[in-house]
Amino acid sequence: MIETPPLVDQHCHGVLRAELGLGTFEAQLIHSAGPPAAGTTFFDTQTGFAVRRWCPPLLGLEPHAAPARYLARRRELGPAESARRLLRGSGVAAYLVDTAATGTGDLTGPKGMALAADAEAFETVRLELLAEQVADTSGTVAAFLANLAEAVHHAAAGAAAFSCAPALDRTDGPLLDPDPPGPGEVRGAAGRWLAGRPRGGALRDPVLLRHLLWSAVASGLPLQLHTGTGDPSALTGFVRATAGPGTRLVLLGGYPHHRHAARLAEAFPHVYADAGAGLGRTGARAAAVLAELLELAPFGKLLFSSGGRGLPELHAVGALVFREALTRVLGGWVAEGSWSWRDAGRVAAMVAAGNARRVYRLDRP
Repeated sequence: MIETPPLVDQHCHGVLRAELGLGTFEAQLIHSAGPPAAGTTFFDTQTGFAVRRWCPPLLGLEPHAAPARYLARRRELGPAESARRLLRGSGVAAYLVDTAATGTGDLTGPKGMALAADAEAFETVRLELLAEQVADTSGTVAAFLANLAEAVHHAAAGAAAFSCAPALDRTDGPLLDPDPPGPGEVRGAAGRWLAGRPRGGALRDPVLLRHLLWSAVASGLPLQLHTGTGDPSALTGFVRATAGPGTRLVLLGGYPHHRHAARLAEAFPHVYADAGAGLGRTGARAAAVLAELLELAPFGKLLFSSGGRGLPELHAVGALVFREALTRVLGGWVAEGSWSWRDAGRVAAMVAAGNARRVYRLDRP
């Protein structure tokens, strides 16, 4: 058997504290713009089947329990106890928690995750949210830019990483011009955004996003780039431009374009690829997706994450599916004589935890 150390979940969000009914639970289960097909539920997906396979035993039920029975058990235990059992049963020793205000509901922060999971938890600061918070308390463009610089500097002192979602599917995306914007360009963009922004409005301006990205690069912290379902190869210009400063870039998501992320990790020394939520989304096919990542990404450049958000089930499924997929892929290569057990165990430890601990310097005193 391939032994792996306790996992480092290098990108996730907090979990919901509230009790969830069937409709609310399903709305959190997958990303969809509308309801499921008539006569079905969102449990009728690879993610839903993976939840039913892996999560019921953690709550004292048999695998593949029916959704109604599973949710009844969840209500019986309550949201806090359910989250505790699911997170502690996932085998994760450390979480990097993105504190962006994503989704609906009250999400736990790093401290709440650490308490529920009995694990370490570190903060990943979302750049857009940081700028939005600064804008809410800054009356002028000059004050906004000065306060933003101070906020980035302060965040860098206590966070494990920064993160940003550069919206790769936009034709006017911020990374089409990979170079940092000039001071006049930034002031003009800030003035337009502040003037037209309702209080609490989200940051979408491409110039300000580029400014934030380069501010994060200057901080020296690792920078996580959310690629969503977009093609990570759109980041190539920015990746090439940031090679000099040496900031570690971690490409999050990207499924079904995950091979492009792996290729960038192969080509550029400061780029890392993320196994990510794609494994939980593909469920029974996760081993095939992981094998494709391992075809291209150097083994020291691939990191595990669940991408979990809202439902603790997504954190647990991400971890448990990853372990099974990793064992299946590497064990298969050992069985056919391509790898030794020793090498398989060494690579498993790197991807499961060692790479993340090195990239984010989690073991520094």
